[in-house]
Amino acid sequence: MKQGQIQLLIEERNDLVRKQKAAPSPPRDNRKPIKPPMPEASASDDVGDQAKQTSGTTVQPAEPEIEKERLPAKESSSIATSQRDDQNVASPCETDKYRDMQDLGSKFRPFDKEVGDFKYVRGHVLPPESGVEDLITPCHEFKSLVTASRLDRTKLQAKFASEVIKFASACLNVRTNGTIHFGVMDSKEDKQWRHGQIMGIPVKEPDVYVDALDYIEKTFPVEHEVARFCIRTPKFIKVGGKDSKDQRFVVEVDVVPDSDLVKDRVFQVTLPKYNEKSNKVSYEKKTYYRRIGAKSEPVPEDDVVRFIQKLNSLDEAREKAEQNVTCDGSSLEDLGRKISVLLTDGKKYMSDSLRYILVTNRCTESQRMHINFLTRMNVLCVLDFDPDSDLNGLCSKYKEHHAINNHSLKSYANEDRVSTGDLKKNLSLFNQTSWVFCNGRSSYRGEDEPCDESTWVRTKKKLLKKAITFICDEILPKGYFIVVFLLLSAPEKPIIDTFHEFYTELNGMEYILCIAENKEDYEKWANQAKASCKMETLNQRSIVGMQLSHIDATVQSLLPQSSSIRQLSVSTKGVCTLTTPDEERMHSLQVLCTNECDNTNLEDLSKEQIEEIETTFYRGGKVTWKHFWLAEQGKCEAFIEREACTDVQRILNDILYENRVRLPVTRIKIVHQPGSGGSTVARQILWKKRRDLRCAVMKSSFPVMTVCQHAVNLREYEEKDIHLCLPVLLLIEDCDNEYIDDLRDELTKVMVSKRIAPAKLCFILLSCKRANAPENLLRFSALETVTITHKLRKEEKMKFTKKAEKLQKKFSPESIITFILMSQEFVEEYVTNFVHNVMADIDHSSNVTRLIRYVALLKCYVENSYISVSHCEAFMGLDAHTPDQSALREYNFNNCLSEQAKLIFIKRVDPITCITCIHIIHPHVAKEILKQLPDNPQSQIAMSLLQEDVLFRHRFGRDEFLGFVRDLISRRRKISRGDSVDTFLSPLIEQICETENNQEKAINLLKVAYERFDKDPFLAQQLARLHYKYKKFDAAIHWAETAKSQLPNDSFILDTEGQVYKNLFSFLLEKSNNVVPLEEVPVFIEHALKAMQCFQAAQRAAKGETETMNNAGYFGEVEVGCRLLKLLSTLEIFPQNENDKSHELLRYLLSDYIPEVIKKPWSKFHMRLKGLHRNIFNALEWISEDLSYFQTDKIDDNEEKRKGEEQVYSPRTWLLHKIKVFSKFFRSQLLPSSDDNEDEEVKNSINKLIQKMNIYGLGGGSTSTILSLLPDHKKLSNIVDLYTRCSADLDDIDLISYIMSHIALACVAPNSTKLLTFQDLRERSKRYQNPRKSFPASAYLLLMLLYWKDDIIDREPDAKKDQILSSALQNARRLHQNRIKDVPVRKKRSNVLFFLGHGHGLYKLLHRSKVEKQMEGPVNEWRLKLDDGEVSRLESGQKLLRTVPGFAENGKIYVTGHCKKEKIEIVPINNSSVPYGNENVTFYLGFTYAGLVAYNIKVQD
Repeated sequence: MKQGQIQLLIEERNDLVRKQKAAPSPPRDNRKPIKPPMPEASASDDVGDQAKQTSGTTVQPAEPEIEKERLPAKESSSIATSQRDDQNVASPCETDKYRDMQDLGSKFRPFDKEVGDFKYVRGHVLPPESGVEDLITPCHEFKSLVTASRLDRTKLQAKFASEVIKFASACLNVRTNGTIHFGVMDSKEDKQWRHGQIMGIPVKEPDVYVDALDYIEKTFPVEHEVARFCIRTPKFIKVGGKDSKDQRFVVEVDVVPDSDLVKDRVFQVTLPKYNEKSNKVSYEKKTYYRRIGAKSEPVPEDDVVRFIQKLNSLDEAREKAEQNVTCDGSSLEDLGRKISVLLTDGKKYMSDSLRYILVTNRCTESQRMHINFLTRMNVLCVLDFDPDSDLNGLCSKYKEHHAINNHSLKSYANEDRVSTGDLKKNLSLFNQTSWVFCNGRSSYRGEDEPCDESTWVRTKKKLLKKAITFICDEILPKGYFIVVFLLLSAPEKPIIDTFHEFYTELNGMEYILCIAENKEDYEKWANQAKASCKMETLNQRSIVGMQLSHIDATVQSLLPQSSSIRQLSVSTKGVCTLTTPDEERMHSLQVLCTNECDNTNLEDLSKEQIEEIETTFYRGGKVTWKHFWLAEQGKCEAFIEREACTDVQRILNDILYENRVRLPVTRIKIVHQPGSGGSTVARQILWKKRRDLRCAVMKSSFPVMTVCQHAVNLREYEEKDIHLCLPVLLLIEDCDNEYIDDLRDELTKVMVSKRIAPAKLCFILLSCKRANAPENLLRFSALETVTITHKLRKEEKMKFTKKAEKLQKKFSPESIITFILMSQEFVEEYVTNFVHNVMADIDHSSNVTRLIRYVALLKCYVENSYISVSHCEAFMGLDAHTPDQSALREYNFNNCLSEQAKLIFIKRVDPITCITCIHIIHPHVAKEILKQLPDNPQSQIAMSLLQEDVLFRHRFGRDEFLGFVRDLISRRRKISRGDSVDTFLSPLIEQICETENNQEKAINLLKVAYERFDKDPFLAQQLARLHYKYKKFDAAIHWAETAKSQLPNDSFILDTEGQVYKNLFSFLLEKSNNVVPLEEVPVFIEHALKAMQCFQAAQRAAKGETETMNNAGYFGEVEVGCRLLKLLSTLEIFPQNENDKSHELLRYLLSDYIPEVIKKPWSKFHMRLKGLHRNIFNALEWISEDLSYFQTDKIDDNEEKRKGEEQVYSPRTWLLHKIKVFSKFFRSQLLPSSDDNEDEEVKNSINKLIQKMNIYGLGGGSTSTILSLLPDHKKLSNIVDLYTRCSADLDDIDLISYIMSHIALACVAPNSTKLLTFQDLRERSKRYQNPRKSFPASAYLLLMLLYWKDDIIDREPDAKKDQILSSALQNARRLHQNRIKDVPVRKKRSNVLFFLGHGHGLYKLLHRSKVEKQMEGPVNEWRLKLDDGEVSRLESGQKLLRTVPGFAENGKIYVTGHCKKEKIEIVPINNSSVPYGNENVTFYLGFTYAGLVAYNIKVQD
């Protein structure tokens, strides 16, 4: 229930209570009333059920004595009982109150018309009874019939017939139309009720009243046939009301004395009367009746002759009156002006920011010719009650001009309770017009069938209510849309219900209007709509009687002249037409046409409009296509081209004309500091290329697949040969690299599937991304990246200074402030002075100033942040729910802003929702504003922001606002995202901790945010991080456990808990200077083991997360484990020898031995400490394998900055270091022999592990570490030696390392005498050919390396070798799929370890490092260069690699195996290079943990 309704009801209740206290209360009747059956109606049909229901105590008055009749005793009890059934009739107290609240005047049902949807409202008052006026205007008479309606059939019929016939004969005799109403108060003596008040009567059987008129033949002795024609059948009009408990009706009988029938006739009647004594109906004497005033009176006997003599003059008057019947003679409204005002919300034109919600019904063919105005209005959605609309109704016409989305009410009702954002995406709101079929769709094959009214009320009415609530509460703020009821045919109950719902949700008619060409349709609609709204208001907001063709022309006159045809370039150097529906179907793109803005009439653009376009840009707004067009026409200042624009053009021209790229999809990157003009440069490129390419800007928030499909459609639009299409230049702004990479991959796949030539350029992705430190992103792809900063080059500086001087002569400084700041390179002094001048006289206590602080804080820390104007209006008290302030809210928002706010705020309109937002003109200005608020530190501003209930509870744009505030509190900065630094916490939190030097404020701020965001576990996680950073470990443990209690299976939260205990353990060690008394050691061990336990839990959780790969738990476990080993090695109970080795510690960790001194104190740790070696070893193995599986190398020039996160930025270096530290504790001289057999067995086991650790310490424990030793062939040689000594007893892992060390040594020292032969290595690998056992992925890599066909060794066909190779490939792919889960392959690209070179045996295997050295870059860059064709210039690189012959079949690459009939599939690195037919190909072969891959695939001539 809305606020205004609640207030009215509270006032009503208070008045009722006061009246009850002033008057004696009637006796309470606790007996339950008996409800008679409802004829053809249900309670849900009441008009009253459209209003909001409320609970409360209602005092019912005693039933007034109406139509006092003498009744026999035997009926008195039934009448008394039935009187109790009337307690829900509107009481006089209620009537008085309603009269105070609104006009209760009601209109009569249209005379001699069908009832249709017409209804009366209980308690409303009809005009008083009337007599003869002009013979055509009906006279009216009221009868309550409340008591008589409970009589039995015979008595009721006699009573009803007597009243009807008396009234009818009187009307017939004076030749006037008339209506008698039953169920309307006529008592003037009972002052508790108003004359003409509607109360209704229960009607159990309508035929009782219809059959009662059979008395006509008995009571009209002579003229009964004429009387039967002139007296109409009774009509039953439903009576609704807000307190309806049963269905009541007003029964009406119309009398129409047609002149042709009644001429020269007089009507005498004998009225029926029930005789109580005889229990029979008797008849009164014959009598003539006539209308005198508002009564039907008998004609006195002495006046009969004179009465009959006057009939001739009455007949003439009747004939004349019938001939002179015309339309209503009231003065005609200026409907043209009225519709203009209502549709534009009082403006002179239709604003693009104003949306329309259309509610309509069945449309005829002739009407469809005149609805063109709808196709040009900004229609958000249509609620259509015509089930055939898409076949032959309004929808069929509309979709000729626009793309639409068809929906049912169920789609909008959100019964699945998805989030508002997801529901908007599912409905594709704002992208295309939503057509909601509110009563089913005949052509739809699904479950949405049309139904009758009663079924609709039962099944769909609740869906309608939910849909309207969603539209009004979640989609757009009030004032941003107008609801238009377009009545094209007779309205039915559902469309009336729709009005009641919109009226309730919008708190009135302010944003609702009705258009009806047919007056009768409007009357039916209005007579039922008045249950919610006064008739006067309805008429004010309605356009009635205006021809649809006139409406069409009038509305179109409010719109700009029809746009000219939009055009696209085509491959034949001509143009094609882009139709509106086709463009709207590509709704994720903003298409830039070749003739963009050419339809603009310069004469229609005023000087003020042009200046507004310019100043919006020069104050920091985004440049528009119209601005470029005006500059070309010389109507505004020309644009300055920064040198970056030339750089981008050069790269683009190289791609287009120099054939530098041989890929279907390529990318150019613009990385710019916020506010440095990067977006303008990107749009300048598109504007210049719009006639050579097909250009578009990608809108935000669309799935990759959607954008991909639309981009492909744009490329192929109106082109016959898809192989010759022009490339598409697609601008993508502020998207992360993952999204762009996904889009690139999907576009490539589509082009491959369409068999576009691999070297054909199809798409150029022009990405434009903000970054505080653009240079940090330049190094990753320098050839395709252009950076833009605030720093101007010398030539640019001159151009900007000159233009700034010119603009200052034309505009005021504040209207071009951002451009002036830009020309000054945003130097700190200039920005400081500007902000100082702005803030000098500001009122720091005002709401507007608070708003400035909030917007500045968001702008400073959150990219692309803003606050919607709707939020601002609510914040400043211009609430959309306050009707009397709506004009102020809508039109004078700017007047509420201070002069300072107008200077530093700039508005932007969301291109999708058209919602207006505000933000600070530039991030530097926002930062300086915060600086110059010493009395309002950022912690205080952020705290105040979090406590602004109005902002957080405001519905519209809520998700976006919450997202900005959440990022403000919790989002960290990353150099990998273009930030200048990596931050441990959000920059705001770190600023509060460091600059304000107040950790408590930061903690309190996060706590408030935690509560504000409904106890968000990720904010609890941030609290844990903040606490352990500042050594507040008890609180850190509490918050880590709080986060874990809500998300017990989140690997990142579990890792944070591990970090808490890890840092606690490290802190205690540092505090004790790494010297811990033995009695305190258990505390240290407990913290370390708890940390390892948390990290192990994170590892298990990460395995269950299918869309991410979080390996932090493994790194954490290794770090804590190594630190714990170091602690144990320093204890006195584990004495060290001269080599700093402790045999005692080895025995404790690797056997059952436990020193006595710690047996009891460490009792709960022994088992876990003895598993320490195995746990650390397994974690290192997992990390090592992961590094072998996936590319992880990072390029970084500032290693000092990254030292704290070595495992992230240099994982291989970290791994080697940790392996060395770990193995140090287990490397030692072998333990001496013993005579005790059992002790000897333990020593042998320990010695075996020591030997393994000695190898491990050299880096020989895994494939990853062995291959990282390639520069050090001596160490590799030593590893081979150590393995050879124990080669007879190697486990699976060690044997893999042994064989891999030979392969690695052969790469760097092919002449080493320590190398086994190739055949020996094959022989040793037989263990991994067992199909019943699973082995590590490195084992299958070995089989691929060893069993790839060798030209010398494998000259003879061997099916067994093919089987070994195929099985290894199959298992490798299976393990890779398990490892990568659902993570996109491009996020975890396979790491190529070896390439196939020339030679044979081990010498044909080239490690990637050798190829990288020749290519002067990492292998991924080398791969791209291959695809770009540049590697062909490097002959030395070509000579290293062997060209492998193969063949393409059905889009896959194969090679023949050891046997010609066996084919082995090779996965292409670049799918676009795979030919379409069955072709012979050549390629370079790579070996990975995931299988075999092919580079640089070429069709063999």
